[in-house]
Amino acid sequence: MENGEILVIDLFAGPGGLGEGVSAAKTEDGKSPFQIGISVEKDFHAHKTLTTRAFFRTLKKKSQPLDNYYNYLHGKITRDELFELHPDIATEANQETLNGAKELGKDNKLIHERIKELVKKHKGPKVLIGGPPCQAYSLAGRSRNAGNKSYIAEEDTRHFLYKEYLEVICLAKPDIFVMENVRGILTAKVNGQVMFPQILEDLRSPGSVANHKKIPKYNIYSLVVDAESPENPQYKDPADFLIRCEQYGIPQARHRVILLGVREDIKATPETLKPCEHQVTVEQAISDLPSLRSGFSKQKDNAKDWEAAVAKNADKLKQILTNQFDPESANSLNLQPKIGLSRIETVLSDKTPAMPEPLIAWYIDPNLNAVLNHETRGHMVDDLLRYAYCAAYAQIKGSSPKSRHFPQELAPAHANWDTGTHADRFRVQVADKYATTVTSHISKDGHYFVHYDPQQCRSLSVREAARLQTFPDNYIFEGTRTNQYVQVGNAVPPYLAQQIGQVIINFLLQSER
Repeated sequence: MENGEILVIDLFAGPGGLGEGVSAAKTEDGKSPFQIGISVEKDFHAHKTLTTRAFFRTLKKKSQPLDNYYNYLHGKITRDELFELHPDIATEANQETLNGAKELGKDNKLIHERIKELVKKHKGPKVLIGGPPCQAYSLAGRSRNAGNKSYIAEEDTRHFLYKEYLEVICLAKPDIFVMENVRGILTAKVNGQVMFPQILEDLRSPGSVANHKKIPKYNIYSLVVDAESPENPQYKDPADFLIRCEQYGIPQARHRVILLGVREDIKATPETLKPCEHQVTVEQAISDLPSLRSGFSKQKDNAKDWEAAVAKNADKLKQILTNQFDPESANSLNLQPKIGLSRIETVLSDKTPAMPEPLIAWYIDPNLNAVLNHETRGHMVDDLLRYAYCAAYAQIKGSSPKSRHFPQELAPAHANWDTGTHADRFRVQVADKYATTVTSHISKDGHYFVHYDPQQCRSLSVREAARLQTFPDNYIFEGTRTNQYVQVGNAVPPYLAQQIGQVIINFLLQSER
């Protein structure tokens, strides 16, 4: 298998997590067989991130010096200047991402023509990847929809975006496709009927749904459960398609449905993913990143006032913990603020990365010499105390506190605080466990993503969230900080995608024998 032999068509690409991981997979002799031909993304900011990363990959592929890319990451030149210094590379990157944000369903003529062009030129295997937007399927989204009296599931077009995916299958006739979505797709209903069995049937016979003739059929495989009959894979439990990311080296409990479609005429059986022996913790993933202080959201921000506020909170918190737990546990904690911290840091710390070796090689770029997207948001003073309490509680009890664990003096003025409806309104990411699911909600207030260090009193930075999602450190997220959080929260973990890419490589090599 040669470099660039496998054409990748990336739909609903987001900031590029799935494409990044798949394209990073290599053969045993070090070849990089995946080549992304097109990445489709409708969000302006995610598209910009996607294009920057396409530029980087193209630069590497052509063995050109990366100095100017690093100069951009270090803030020495602008993104426009970077692209002007490498016009040919910029042209290729922009072509890959369609020269602008595009949306399946609205920009089909352009997208389909580009796909037809790529398929016509390409002689090797073709792989289609992507996940239709998940808001309509997600459990949180459905909860919000349930509270909207005017919401009609049958009229929500997001339920049927997978049919745009089917249309592209018919156009490209890929050897393999990878379709990703939230676990809620397993139970989502329209007209009272669970949609997932129908989605499976549609994916097995895309031509019959998209009204195209002479379209091959596909076998749909789980990546975690072996099929009883590999020639005609059927699974008794829809949850057999659910991948629990924490079992595969991802430091978060991200549970996603991933379907592997194989064209029916290809006589080979794909492997399943191999679980890791040890799960990766939050502390292992982010502890080497520089410490930061949070800021103030409702008053003028400066370091001295923050230090004074956190020090005052520390004295109050010590008394609270002494009353709630034994004095020895409370007194063992250092709750005083770390002095001299900034809200943004670009300089590497002197801490040694604590993650397992495969992830060190995955995350760390020895030529980067900088930290990207590592900046805190502002918080209310009262919330700083609650964050410190959450972090201290986790250090003592080994878990994040629920609302019932909070002393009355720390209860926020929320009408539903005592109802149990939002029992984890404040949630610390416990140091010695994998994280909870990183979602786009991290862009809102950070309450669900509190850092485990009570001396920093803050929510996670974009870079820390990106680490939990397994984005390499040289992966820069474009847009405002809020935009960046949304991109990270919506992404597919690249390290998981890389493992899926390895499954695809092995499968295609097997099919050639």
